[in-house]
Amino acid sequence: MNPSRATWRKSTRSGSTGNCVEVADNLPAVVAVRDSKDRQGPVLSFSSGQWAGFVRGVKGGSFVA
Repeated sequence: MNPSRATWRKSTRSGSTGNCVEVADNLPAVVAVRDSKDRQGPVLSFSSGQWAGFVRGVKGGSFVA
């Protein structure tokens, strides 16, 4: 994975404080995630299937505190 080719985006639900993650889903077979406050920091990568499962879980309420 080459994160320099990533097109990063933030959620439309992100607050004005900037405390959020950015996601890049334009890379082949990989979804990359990073901290928006540390753009030069580490990048996590997930397969497309892993990311889709995570999103389904979020939408389905699996991660409610």
